[in-house]
This record gives sequence, C-alpha cells and structure tokens, in this order.
Amino acid sequence: MSVTALDIISHQGMTPRRVFGAYVAEARSECLRYFRAPGFLLPITLFPTMFYLLFGIVMNHNAPGNAARYLLASYSVFGVMSPGLFGFGVSLALERDNGLLTLKRALPMPPGAYLLGKMVMAMLAAGMVIVLLLALAVALAHVPLGIRQALSLLVTGMLGVLPFCALGMLVGTLVKGQGAPGVVNIIYLPMSFLSGLWIPLSALPSVLQRIAPIWPSAHLQQLALGAIGLEHVNAWPHLLVLFAYTAGFFLLAVRRLRRLG
Repeated sequence: MSVTALDIISHQGMTPRRVFGAYVAEARSECLRYFRAPGFLLPITLFPTMFYLLFGIVMNHNAPGNAARYLLASYSVFGVMSPGLFGFGVSLALERDNGLLTLKRALPMPPGAYLLGKMVMAMLAAGMVIVLLLALAVALAHVPLGIRQALSLLVTGMLGVLPFCALGMLVGTLVKGQGAPGVVNIIYLPMSFLSGLWIPLSALPSVLQRIAPIWPSAHLQQLALGAIGLEHVNAWPHLLVLFAYTAGFFLLAVRRLRRLG
C-alpha cells in the first residue's frame, strides 16, 4: 500500500467520521508512545534547557543588553529541531527495519495517519521545550516578556518543527535504523552552529555568514527573534523558505516511501 497525497486526507471505504477518528487515535497513540519513553523525552527537553541555563543564564548573568533574550530564541530553535529530526528520522528508520511500518500499512486506517500522528507528537514535544525555556527565561533570567510575545514564540516553535519533521522523514527513508542517530546528529549539530544558534552570526567568519540562509534553522531563528520582539523581521520571506523546505523534503520522502517502503 503506497502513501499518496490523497491518502493523507482520506481513505477509501471509510466514512469521514471514521477517517477523523483514525487520525485522532493514531496521533494519541504516537504521543503516548513517545512521551512515555524517557530515552526520547528526556534528551529533547533537557539538552536545550540545560544549555540555556548554563550559557544563557549562569554565564551571562552580568552580560549587558539582551543576551538572555537572544539566547532564548536561539535555544528555542535548537530545542524544536530535535523532536522533528529524531522523532521522524531515527524512529522512521527503526520502524522500517523492524517491520512496524509494514504493519501500520496493513492496518485498516489511512496511511497518512501514521505521518500526521508523528507530526502532532513532534509539535507537542516542541511546545514542551518552548514552555520550559520560557519558564527559565522569566523566572531566572528575568527576561521581560509579554503574554503575546510568549505565545508568539510558542506558536513559532510548534509550527517551526514541521520543516525538521520533513527533513527527518527524508533521512529516515535513506538510512538504516542503526545508522540513523549518527546521520541525524551529523545534520543537527553542524546546522545549529552554522545557523548562529550557538554563536551569533556576526561573530562567525564572513563566508559562514553568507551561507547561513541555506539552513532552515537560520530562518526559524529570525522568526523566533521577531516573536519575542528582539528584531523587526519581515516574516514572509522566512515563512516561504520554510514552507518550501517542508514541501520539498516531504515530497521526496513520500516518493521514496512509495517506491521502497
């Protein structure tokens, strides 16, 4: 059974109510499965919060200006990349290897429910990361944030995980399960550095500054900075780039799934 664009929104022989119920059930199943797995949940929540606590608060407690505010946006992007890349890239590769994906396709449900369930899981995990970082920023770093700015950052993070879901999905169709964590880290960590998430782009060599716009994380960071009012950002160019990345990676991944399973 192949995954097509039509399969993502419908399934032959099922009423709209049953199709909707299948999507809800699969999303709930994916969320429970991953949120009950400490090996998945703890790293994606602890790493960005620990890094922000150390580099954004402890080491910058006497720093002038908006250092803690800037790093809040940067580590928010760093944090939301993880559930997309690992939740899709590693898990999809493993589930292809152990036959779970084949079993999912044999079940009487829309094939797209499997993918959308993982997207919902990644969005909720990204939201958890943002909430934790906001709590640290307000309670410990005393970053002045309004409710509107906090909600804007939360929405930016939860939607901003989608390009990395699509990228992780593509990686999961290209590599075997055992090699997936290494490949994802090779993408995740250099992309974070080259996007200016750890060191501001202005402090990087000029050649790295020029190539930064090719990374989706650099565009998401600009949206995050705009969400918390640190920079005046024209959001549309960044949104269009992220949408293009999402659609491109997703279509390539679906094509490979259709051909190779």
